[in-house]
Amino acid sequence: METVLEVRGARHDYGATRALDGVDLDVGAGECVALLGPNGAGKTTLVNLVVGLLPAKEGRIRVCGGDPRVAATRRRLGVVQQSLGFPTTLKVGELVTGAAVRAGVPRSAAGPVLAELDLTDLAGRRAVKLSGGQRQRLQLAMALVADPRLLVLDEPTAGLDLTARRRFWQLLAQRRERGTGVLLTTHLVEESSAVADRVVVLGRGRVLASGTPDELVARLPDRTVIARTALGRTRLEALPGVVSVRADGEHVHLGTRAPEALLRVLLAEDPGLADLRVESAGLAEAVAGLVERGAA
Repeated sequence: METVLEVRGARHDYGATRALDGVDLDVGAGECVALLGPNGAGKTTLVNLVVGLLPAKEGRIRVCGGDPRVAATRRRLGVVQQSLGFPTTLKVGELVTGAAVRAGVPRSAAGPVLAELDLTDLAGRRAVKLSGGQRQRLQLAMALVADPRLLVLDEPTAGLDLTARRRFWQLLAQRRERGTGVLLTTHLVEESSAVADRVVVLGRGRVLASGTPDELVARLPDRTVIARTALGRTRLEALPGVVSVRADGEHVHLGTRAPEALLRVLLAEDPGLADLRVESAGLAEAVAGLVERGAA
């Protein structure tokens, strides 16, 4: 498989704070790699290195063999950000055509991409008048008009409904079949489990784990106990068989290798225990467990 992104030994500091500490990462042609981890893990810094917005203090970053800080290399990159403001007067067709010109491809490249992303009928509409899903498709069209070898997606489906998210990933799947590699950062962990070939978990600027979603889940205990409880985090972490604790609104998710023993203690210690259920562990629990162990 051709490598479209190669990161070796990347280190970056902000003053005395080390944001990245020797990160290695590869993305192959047609592959989708999800970059997961908590806030402050180093995801944004790594993405900024990959797209050429920051120089690596140490290490090597190569996109299709080139330095991403060089304009010729950046033309092989497409970027979709979590939120992007559009000029109030520019229309959809003008924005995609402008992206083509900036990338050094013919203006005529805009037409096929607009059609591919179902934007042809919206070409004359001002971008600020689009819905959330339409705006994301416009960003994707601007990123794809130069036919990039690597697509960097930063929280691309945040705020979209289920139908819009499904459509977005269907469009990406078509490009991946043509060899476009994808680097994805997202807080929607289970979504990344569905679309990513590999997951890289970052914590405190280091790679904590890398593998397929199934491989990471296989590292976890067999079950997750979910409940509403009055017990505090410190007590929950000390319960028998608990290996990870994750809060989700009013509920807690307890990863455990001994669900029966854990349930007996929970029921005995918290008479007000509610909404109790036991599920198979998923990628969110795997990532939470890896991050907690990495922080220990």
